[in-house]
Amino acid sequence: MAQQPPLNPGDEAEPGTPGTGEDLCPVCNGSGNKDGAKCEACGGTGKVIQGVGGG
Repeated sequence: MAQQPPLNPGDEAEPGTPGTGEDLCPVCNGSGNKDGAKCEACGGTGKVIQGVGGG
């Protein structure tokens, strides 16, 4: 079984979880960097996994 990468602090769920999707990191606006260093919220990817839809 493939091991999933660890979640970043900005992720709300694991990748592929139903009802979630990739979004730009709100902390670094998708750049992957914050204040000249790797963004801690997204782990430097510029993306976070967030819940989508309402309910």
